[in-house]
Amino acid sequence: MQDTDRLRQAGLRVTAARLAILQTVREGDHLDVEAIHRGVCRRVGQVSLQAVYDSLNALQRGGLLRRIEPAGSPTRYETRVGDNHHHLVCRQCARVTDVDCAVGHAPCLEPAYDAGYLIDEADVIYWGFCPDCRLTGRAPVDSTSVESASPQQKPRRTAL
Repeated sequence: MQDTDRLRQAGLRVTAARLAILQTVREGDHLDVEAIHRGVCRRVGQVSLQAVYDSLNALQRGGLLRRIEPAGSPTRYETRVGDNHHHLVCRQCARVTDVDCAVGHAPCLEPAYDAGYLIDEADVIYWGFCPDCRLTGRAPVDSTSVESASPQQKPRRTAL
């Protein structure tokens, strides 16, 4: 399906900026707003940063983009929506990589206690060091050397 049809199905106006945002995000790799803004300006000329923020919010509400917000990292966007996948984030370079669902069906993880909620999605972020950072020596060699990593590099352990 074409982006123009996807916008219309989501109840959104078709504009050059929205089309450029979708194309930029699709061709990028979990881009932040600044990178999306630069890509949109290259495609259609000058567009205000506020207009990009407004369009990103509309596209996300319309189900055409997914917003991810890794702790300590800028908000990022992707076009992979509707499959409840998760992410790997490098502690060194902040690279983000998609990883398929932990269990294979939504919501992917079942909490020990649901407090009466009807759970329909899980948002999981795995933290570690990407292959490039490991290869260039900018990351611990193995999990035992993580103990000597700086506080921002140490794995965070949280109970579900």
